[in-house]
Amino acid sequence: MDFVRDLFVNLANAWTAWISGFMPAWLATLVNYLVVGILLVLIPVIATLALTWMERKVIGRIQNRPGPNRVGPWGIFQGIADAVKLLIKEDIVPDRADKPVFNLAPLLIFIAAALLWTVLPFGRGLVGQDLNIGVLYLVAIGSITTISVLMAGWSSNNKFALIGAFRVVAQLLSYEIPMVLSMAAVVLFANSMKMGEIVEKQIVPFGLALPLAMIIYILAAIAETGRAPFDLLEADSEIVAGYFIEYSGLKFGWFYIAEYSNLLAVSAIATTLFLGGWRGPGAEAAPALGPFYFIAKTILVVFLLMWIRGTWPRFRIDQMLALAWKVLVPASLANLLWIAVVVKLPMPAAAQWAFALAGNLAILLATLTMLGRAAKRYAAA
Repeated sequence: MDFVRDLFVNLANAWTAWISGFMPAWLATLVNYLVVGILLVLIPVIATLALTWMERKVIGRIQNRPGPNRVGPWGIFQGIADAVKLLIKEDIVPDRADKPVFNLAPLLIFIAAALLWTVLPFGRGLVGQDLNIGVLYLVAIGSITTISVLMAGWSSNNKFALIGAFRVVAQLLSYEIPMVLSMAAVVLFANSMKMGEIVEKQIVPFGLALPLAMIIYILAAIAETGRAPFDLLEADSEIVAGYFIEYSGLKFGWFYIAEYSNLLAVSAIATTLFLGGWRGPGAEAAPALGPFYFIAKTILVVFLLMWIRGTWPRFRIDQMLALAWKVLVPASLANLLWIAVVVKLPMPAAAQWAFALAGNLAILLATLTMLGRAAKRYAAA
């Protein structure tokens, strides 16, 4: 039963032992790194092809239209057609652009999107590298996106691209704080930053004990990925296409792939932190069910984000920043303080869960009450 319980770990060990039998140790290590690297590159590309089709279908149904239905059965090859179109488009670089930085920005943002998958456990033992500081690693890698956006806007030598980049940086920095604070609440509650250990401790998903932290994370994740209703960085009514206005062809495709890879990544992180990750009925006895549960939960979160995009109107820039600084940051700080107190109190685990849930609901109710009063004052003015 130990082999079945740690199925993926044992399979990885068996693979390593097999290739080590007919090649030097250094070459076996290199082959392992290459295989993992190829998988990390393929995940964003395949995810983009699938999620573009899914989003068009979901929003099409919300808007009472069919969505893609021409290229392949049910339009499933529409993403491939879009990829071919991007590949044959002319690659244009502005004359006065800083070409090295201009060319590096889309590659860097794609690499950042791919590296997020390194520490996410798809199943028991099915993880690229289960770091002891996994949550901190996710925060650090996520900050690369900010640098990439600024590089793209500045190197384009375009005022609209530069202004768009500044707006994106303001948005990313604003919503990074409540996102990190909501993740810190989970770290305190689980007493670990190791992603695999966080999943192991979720006999009951943390989202049921920390609903406020989950809501804050999801709202911040939407803003961090630049999706509606927080997509002012590329709003047509605002400043053309934002920081990547000068990009075309395959370079634009890297930004596109990074967006959908980040969408899937933040959904997978939400699944890992709040929905129990790969855990589910029968997953302990049959580890092969773990990846199925993980993918199903992740797709459910992706569907929720697509549903929000298709139904919620876009915020103004002042409303968007006010929501971060005046609502999400104070609520996440209050929640973090409450969780820090709860985990230090000498009580059984069940009591800790009950107290954490009560505090989350109280802070959520207080936040909604203050938002309602502010809305009434705004309407009266």
